[in-house]
Amino acid sequence: MHLFNDNAPSDMDAALAQLPIIDLGPYFNGDDGALYALAAEVRGACETTGFFYIKNHGVPQDLIDSTFEQHKRFHALPLEEKTKLTLDEYNVGYLAMNTSIQAHSTVHKATKPNQNESFFVTHDRGPGHPDIVAKTPLRGHNYWPENLPGFREGVVDYFKTLNALAQRMLPAFAVALEMPEDCFAPYFADENHATLRMLHYPPTLQEDNDFGAGPHTDNSFMTILARSEVPGLAVRLPSGEWVSPPLIPGTYLVNIGNIIRRMSNDRFMSTPHGVIVEGGAHRYSMAYFHSPNVHRTVEVLPACTDADNPPKYEPVLYGDLVRGFYAANYSHQKKYGDAPRDQYKEGT
Repeated sequence: MHLFNDNAPSDMDAALAQLPIIDLGPYFNGDDGALYALAAEVRGACETTGFFYIKNHGVPQDLIDSTFEQHKRFHALPLEEKTKLTLDEYNVGYLAMNTSIQAHSTVHKATKPNQNESFFVTHDRGPGHPDIVAKTPLRGHNYWPENLPGFREGVVDYFKTLNALAQRMLPAFAVALEMPEDCFAPYFADENHATLRMLHYPPTLQEDNDFGAGPHTDNSFMTILARSEVPGLAVRLPSGEWVSPPLIPGTYLVNIGNIIRRMSNDRFMSTPHGVIVEGGAHRYSMAYFHSPNVHRTVEVLPACTDADNPPKYEPVLYGDLVRGFYAANYSHQKKYGDAPRDQYKEGT
């Protein structure tokens, strides 16, 4: 037995009812009143569990399927080929098994590294891009395997599609927090901080405190997750029970992260989740993390604070937040030290 099984829901139907399926179709079609109806559903989900499904999201299933195939092609490469692309100081590239740990998680004390390997992709910046020339922290270039024809093109296409989907969803979050629908646009302008993480989980060792991914919350604004048919994800409900969200064809699973929790003054929930893969199958998932530009100051929104509810968080540059998160959770970051603060000046 382990944490998730020990705290499984006593009423599974009631538990799964807390993970609503939200239809993006009417909003994307421009139906009258659809944005406000969508915002009300998003508000309800974010104030209760912080997890929900989306359907009619506009991402072709063929693109999802083909990207999963590219994902599996990469992780089937010999280890020596993957380690040529080892994760750099900007957290882009290949992360080997047992090299990350939720050491500072407030959810569960991790004592062992995560049993997964990952490949991280961001905006595909060329060598002449201003941020590449300037070596701007957290705005680096991607790394690509040499002998996987079509891999780069397919993965970049998927990344761009998910980035566009997340950008289209921002007005719903703004209206859900009683803010103007365009209030988040400046935070996510000019190549926002975005990462596609392609995760491979072998079967998890069933020893004490072993996890494919230890219980944690995401340091993103929102995360959009595509999963293979092999289960393993568990989400902690407000009751403290851990539920495994079923795979629903035609949907993505979305969760909100620590950034929108911070901006909403804790009105929206950043919900703990983790992974244990039981049995003999391997699990693959693709997590797309959507966050503000590293040069933007993250602060509590005006609609989320008043005289009786003062801000719980000080304004902070997002670049400082994310570098602190990386340093705490990824062992390779320790050799780089702290980035100079003046490299994250507020800008456009």
